[in-house]
Amino acid sequence: MTLNALRRLVKKDAGPFLYPGEEIRPSKRASRVSLHGTQKRHVEMGRTRLVVAAGLFACAFSLVGFRLVDLMLLDGGEPPVTTARRAATAEFEESRADIVDRNGVLLATNLPTVNLYAHPYKIDDPATAARRIVEVLPDLSFDDVHRKLASGGKFVYLDRNLTPREKLEINALGIVGVDFEDAERRVYPQGALASHVVGATDLDNNGIAGLEASLNETLSKGGEPVRVALDVRVQHAVREELAYAMAKFRAVGATGIVLDSHTGELISMVSLPDYDPEHIGTATEDQRFNRATLGVYEMGSTFKLFNTAMALDSGRIGLSDHFDVENPIRVARFTIRDHHPEKGDMSVADILVNSSNIGSVRMVMELGTAAQQRFLDELGLLDPVSLELPENGRPLVPNPWREVNTMTISFGHGIAVTPVHLARATAAMVNGGALTPVTLLKREADEVPPGRAVISPQTSQRMRELMRMVVTDGTAGKADVPGYRVGGKTGTADKVSAAGGYARRAVRTSFAGAFPMDNPRYVLLVVLDEPQSTKETYGFITSGWNAAPTAGRIVARIAPTLGVFPSFAPQGPVVRPERRPMDLIQAAAARGTDAIAD
Repeated sequence: MTLNALRRLVKKDAGPFLYPGEEIRPSKRASRVSLHGTQKRHVEMGRTRLVVAAGLFACAFSLVGFRLVDLMLLDGGEPPVTTARRAATAEFEESRADIVDRNGVLLATNLPTVNLYAHPYKIDDPATAARRIVEVLPDLSFDDVHRKLASGGKFVYLDRNLTPREKLEINALGIVGVDFEDAERRVYPQGALASHVVGATDLDNNGIAGLEASLNETLSKGGEPVRVALDVRVQHAVREELAYAMAKFRAVGATGIVLDSHTGELISMVSLPDYDPEHIGTATEDQRFNRATLGVYEMGSTFKLFNTAMALDSGRIGLSDHFDVENPIRVARFTIRDHHPEKGDMSVADILVNSSNIGSVRMVMELGTAAQQRFLDELGLLDPVSLELPENGRPLVPNPWREVNTMTISFGHGIAVTPVHLARATAAMVNGGALTPVTLLKREADEVPPGRAVISPQTSQRMRELMRMVVTDGTAGKADVPGYRVGGKTGTADKVSAAGGYARRAVRTSFAGAFPMDNPRYVLLVVLDEPQSTKETYGFITSGWNAAPTAGRIVARIAPTLGVFPSFAPQGPVVRPERRPMDLIQAAAARGTDAIAD
């Protein structure tokens, strides 16, 4: 058989020629499987379910991806927080607002804490539970805790402000019916530094003193911190110098005020003794008493500033006018004298510089009682000061206002005001003659209220010159600080005795001044309560020996902080009084008194 015949035979019997393996590959020409009826419906239902499931998975993964983007990018890359932490943070943000000083230094804030409470009706063994709790919290009384747990009531506090360790140890006891309450604790990072200004809160974080009480509603709403006018740097310096003076002169109390004479802001207000606001419950009544705003005192010869300003502003008395100071003034059963009598007449300037009681009386009698009463009312010395504190004292004024009252008030006796009254009125003497409302809250430049004119700018200029002379030539020489041109007036007032009348050797000394006197920005008031004599004071207790040098030390410390630069421009020689300490001692001995002019 030929080769071609063989090929035809194979082709006929085996079908078309295939390469190796090609017989198992599906043919493109193969016909598709066709489904009908029930089989077709089942297949289509399965396909639909797969599409729906795939869609659900796609949505889930999309949500997860969006959440990751939100946490990692939209939240600034902050780590995720739990729901509980978010709830606690939200609650904390709604808490009591902070209090800060004018520069943002924290004075009062909140810290998260926990309180320990119990459901007594759930306590099976009150005695055992009380013993175990007291072992962890030894400050608690067993009897007190046992009484509370055995009461059978529904709710009772056992302790507040637990530390994390205390909470952990109490929790480890596993006592059924004892649990914890999330709370906040008001803390005061500066301690007692500004206690009489900031005040304090009770256990429920409600204000009970100071700004905490008067601004309680505002603070309770949370939000932005309340910014006060105080400067903690100045406050610290004033408080430290007052504490030093109290120790040196063995005084029972002290007050210090620094007031911006232009804006009315109280840059510093110190009352000693003071207290720690976190422990106000253990403070004594004397510590809680705010001498700066609540105490009303006779301020002695510092009132001669107002007597002189009234005389000059009246237009009826000039600086060159003279008054007889040689002869004491007798009225009713009283005799008004000077501590160091002078012979002849004395000018208005010398009356203030040398602090003459007799001269002050003769000046005011030229003007009369009605004029004095009207002028002091204009200075706001007859009504309470409107200040953001609940502790505000009301001045004590004579009623009826007789001629003898007019005389004694001219040198600061017979009328009692708070130190804040005195500081505000002194500011009007040096700032151009405007009485500006005082405040403990920081004021922006556009928030300063316009002051009310009480004396003319010309009279204010004369008063600045006279107050500087009191320091350079008069009774306040120890308040002088080279370069800062301090001016002011000393005052020494006998304290009222509990038995009536005035107590002997119990005085309240003060210095009311300002600096720098060519353009006074800051008013400074220092008050010492019952200072005692020392070897350095030669036995004297008047303000020139204690309040004045204290004021000088304060100015030297706070002036650079307040941006007051010293000036050493030639000012001519400083004329000091010719009296020497021993001369004064001998003069006092001859009069049978230990006092000298204030």
